[in-house]
Amino acid sequence: MQVQFNSDSSVMGTDNVASRIEARVRDKLGRFEERLTRLEVHLHNDHRHTHGHDDKACTLEARPRGGRAIGVTEHGSTVDDAARRAAITLAQRLDRHFGKSDRHGHDPRPDKVM
Repeated sequence: MQVQFNSDSSVMGTDNVASRIEARVRDKLGRFEERLTRLEVHLHNDHRHTHGHDDKACTLEARPRGGRAIGVTEHGSTVDDAARRAAITLAQRLDRHFGKSDRHGHDPRPDKVM
């Protein structure tokens, strides 16, 4: 699974922040690694001119193999908190998404014996 990291100018996009958040996201979403082609991480500050509670946002977009993208956005007081929340929410959505496809997959039709 390829991880692409993006941040706007209001969020410190240093390698330290990128590697720390990528590690956290991989930890939460690692069980889906074989089913995803790419994961995009977008960090941004919703209220650039003011500092307040939950002004940092993290958008995670997962690209399942052969399927449409699944995205979530969560907010937090720090980028780490926003990324943690987004990873938890995306893991829940991916569980539902892959769970449905597993449940609706049909076993091969058995040969009829007469």
